[in-house]
Amino acid sequence: MSNWNNYILFSMISASLMLSMIVIWFSTVIPGMDRWNRRFFRSYFIVFILCCLSSLTETAIYLYHVPGIAIHIVMIAGSLILLLPLPMLTIYLLHYCGESILRSKLMKAVIVLMVIYVLVLAGTLINGGVWYVTPDWHYYRGPLYPLLPLPLIAILIINFTGTLRRRKLLPKKIFLSFLIALVPVSAAMIVQLFIDAFLFIDLSYVLSGLSMYSFVLADQIEQDLARQRKIASQKIKIANQRADIMILQMRPHFIYNTMTSIYYLCKEDPDLAQLVTLDFSTYLRKNFTAIASAEMIPFTSELEHTRAYLAVEQALYKNTLLVDYDTPHTFFRIPPLTLQPIVENAVKHGRDPYTGPLRISIMTKKTDSGSEIIVEDRGKGFDPAGTAEPGIALENIRQRLEMMCSGSLTIRPREGGGTVVTVMIPDSAVQ
Repeated sequence: MSNWNNYILFSMISASLMLSMIVIWFSTVIPGMDRWNRRFFRSYFIVFILCCLSSLTETAIYLYHVPGIAIHIVMIAGSLILLLPLPMLTIYLLHYCGESILRSKLMKAVIVLMVIYVLVLAGTLINGGVWYVTPDWHYYRGPLYPLLPLPLIAILIINFTGTLRRRKLLPKKIFLSFLIALVPVSAAMIVQLFIDAFLFIDLSYVLSGLSMYSFVLADQIEQDLARQRKIASQKIKIANQRADIMILQMRPHFIYNTMTSIYYLCKEDPDLAQLVTLDFSTYLRKNFTAIASAEMIPFTSELEHTRAYLAVEQALYKNTLLVDYDTPHTFFRIPPLTLQPIVENAVKHGRDPYTGPLRISIMTKKTDSGSEIIVEDRGKGFDPAGTAEPGIALENIRQRLEMMCSGSLTIRPREGGGTVVTVMIPDSAVQ
């Protein structure tokens, strides 16, 4: 064997070893793969490493003229290692399809062929018909050599047929991964019937395993992302359901007081009664429209909802509620039921009959990263951790902002008394 041939030989074996070790490392650290698959691919590529080491040992023995019995032992060990990946593919196929490994006819056929292969290998120790080594340490095939790779080829054919029969049970990527894992190895085994191709068998094992691993990993990550999207979607639905419940369970006294006020205004101030009725109808319509909406809505729509609510509150509690609007920036979208519940919290928890009228300011502005809504009240303020209802309401809004548009909600005390709530909608939100 020339130095050039030795260089090519060791380069291919080294590449196979490196690829196997990289996949083992990835199988250990990369997310998106379940425990069973991690263990399988670690074991799978450990076998490939053993195959490569076996090839290196055989080459070293040949180059350094080790006694013939050692060649026999190393070649038998290497041939046994070449057998191991094939039943592993069968086990993986049956596991993925949810079949019993011990009861499967496919597995039983593979086991029978494995036993035949081992018996042929054992026969090489007592009969030189399969292979033999000359006194000058040269290895030669015997006339019976084709009997050795035939059981391996039969196992590959059985696995290939089993994969085709179960193609409807396998995702497309997994089905392709099995075909890619089987075809190159089968081709190398068939070549082995005619010439020595142990090195190419090792390399085909590694490349096929690597291709299979990449397909399976991609499928696992895709499934994991689908699960995450499903969980995120469920969280959004839950948050929306909470908001729906909050709307459907509107404070009874608010509705009662509004209707009662309208009743008396019809006699005392019919024009104001009409105006309050219109505002209250707008408020109710916006509430129920928000319940039906699962997408982002224009800020102007949410602002109209809030104006209607505040107009009703101002009519009910004359001279106790003052509202300032400073909203030059309105061209953006927000989750429904964002601004109005924040303002309602400010009215409910900021009003104090002993400190005079409650003043609320609603402001918007464009920032470098997105749009901001600031709701500032000059009332008594409240502690979200100390009162259950505002804490739940604002936390629900915060969750919906994060899940629907990666937005945020922050609460801080206002200097001089009161509370400031800031909503940030990033530019990445749908316009």
